[in-house]
Amino acid sequence: MKTKSILFHLALVVSFASCQKSALLAQKTTYELVGEAKLVPGNYGNVVKGADVVTTATLLQTVESAGTFTGKVSGKINEVCTNKGCWFAMELPNGSKMRVTFKDYGFFIPTNSQGFPITIEGVATLSETDVETLRHYAEDQGKSKEEVEAITAPKKEITFEASGALIKSKV
Repeated sequence: MKTKSILFHLALVVSFASCQKSALLAQKTTYELVGEAKLVPGNYGNVVKGADVVTTATLLQTVESAGTFTGKVSGKINEVCTNKGCWFAMELPNGSKMRVTFKDYGFFIPTNSQGFPITIEGVATLSETDVETLRHYAEDQGKSKEEVEAITAPKKEITFEASGALIKSKV
């Protein structure tokens, strides 16, 4: 009888552990993708749900008044790092671009995702990007040596660190 009880409790623990693992896996979909994807739409990094999403105009207003924004925002991918997809840029309503990087360098998006609509979740801040980093980004975009060397001053801009991204199909 004691053996049956032990087996029952062991089975219960294993069952509970596997349920917990399934729940954790459902929240994270980090892909090992580096480069182009045959099918671009999908979740990258943490799963991003469609609720409580704001526009880039709301994000811009919040960051300009409070200095930071935490949440989800939708927009369109304008530029993508051509090396790995380790960053992308979204256009803001004021004509500037917001550079989006990925938390802990934990995931990338496809290098062929330019022009796709996207919803990202994370934190936006108003920051100053130094010349060295701006030049690195320009090299990632495939800009010429002359264009890279022409960058001589830091730039104040809104940057976004995403914990997850949901790329949608082009309409």
